[in-house]
Amino acid sequence: MDAENLHFFEKAPIAKAVAHFAVPMMLGTSMSVIYSILNAYFLGTLHDTAMLTALALTLPLFAAIMALGNLIGMGSGTFISRLLGEKSYDKAKHVSSFAFYSSLVLGLIVMAAGLPLIDPIVRSLGATPDSFGYTKDYVTVMLIGSPLVVLFFTLENIVRSEGAAVTSMVGMMLSVAVNIALDAIAVFALDWGVVGVACATVVSNGVASAFYAYHIGRKSRFLTVSARWFKASKEILANVLKIGVPVFIMSVFLGAMSLILNHYLVEYGDSAVAAYGISSRLLQFPEFILMGLCEGVVPLIAFSFAADKGRMKQTIGFTIKTILALAASFGVIVYLVSDHLIGLFTNDPGLIEMGSYILHVTFLSLFITGLTTLFVGVFQATAQGTAAFIMSVIHGITLIPVLYFADRLHGFHGVVWSLVVADAAAFLVGAAMLYLLRKKLQPDLDGLVQG
Repeated sequence: MDAENLHFFEKAPIAKAVAHFAVPMMLGTSMSVIYSILNAYFLGTLHDTAMLTALALTLPLFAAIMALGNLIGMGSGTFISRLLGEKSYDKAKHVSSFAFYSSLVLGLIVMAAGLPLIDPIVRSLGATPDSFGYTKDYVTVMLIGSPLVVLFFTLENIVRSEGAAVTSMVGMMLSVAVNIALDAIAVFALDWGVVGVACATVVSNGVASAFYAYHIGRKSRFLTVSARWFKASKEILANVLKIGVPVFIMSVFLGAMSLILNHYLVEYGDSAVAAYGISSRLLQFPEFILMGLCEGVVPLIAFSFAADKGRMKQTIGFTIKTILALAASFGVIVYLVSDHLIGLFTNDPGLIEMGSYILHVTFLSLFITGLTTLFVGVFQATAQGTAAFIMSVIHGITLIPVLYFADRLHGFHGVVWSLVVADAAAFLVGAAMLYLLRKKLQPDLDGLVQG
């Protein structure tokens, strides 16, 4: 951590400190969504709905692999930020080395366990006869590349934990640039289709991981990838898992919910799955910008929780106002041009109409999901493991019964609207827990939820 980062942690005005930590993360996550959208765009130019369906069906798998990276990365990252606030620098090195090697091991376990079970995995994802082959191709590549994907998400988190927000952004943007270039080559020049898109994702994650490892090994004062600093003590495991496990469960639930939703949508045809896949990718752009804002301030909140809780309160309050402003702005734009956005991926009028409808409905809860993400970030940063765990399961627990009854009562429309209901339930639970924990986090935090 250099003097500039320390200044933003401790002394800079709140707006400038939040901007320092959050803006690079927002730019990085938005670029990540852009390449996710471009994956669908490149395949869309081939005018094969089955390929787009396969891309949508594999979202739960990618979410599960990403979850392992966040299990180690978010757990280690928030612990590192608190350790830096306490000035426990050697412990921070032990945690960063633990994060690096344990993420590689987890990725290798996924690859070894998943490859022999390819066909069952593809069937469980809900692949139809038309999309089975494409889905299997994508799953195979992602399983082989899972160590690099897990490592990427882990290292991005721990680099950000010491305040190196710009470095974190550069790594994400490097991944995006490599992915886009390889997408174009694989689809247009090599005619690799789904396999090419999957390979581009894996290779780009590997390139970014190498960049982060170089930064940690050569330029960071308080992080390391050296094996001699590796330590898996009870303290490290307890603090990493206390936050990492809820994050992992949340990511798995998101993947499982996407899987369940796809199973319901398949009943309404491949077009429904493809429309949801396109609209969800478009929705990811504002969602990931808000996520970048909320995740970007987590190191600042964690550091302040250990060093200056009054500054923590001001950071959270400013972030809430920013979320509301951004959500309102995105909502206006989407409602004005939704048909044109869906039309970038397909020329099928029915698919455009269906995708636009899904986009309109799901955008209703954008500000809710933004605040919910902030609640989760606050619980992670302040080591409130129980609250983080509850937030990790509440959305899925709500969605499953709502989805079941909504589908039977209102068909396709009920399936789409069930997402909004589940988002609202998660928001209410998070707000209630933050209110109940306000005294524990900060004696004068009462005004936070109210204002």
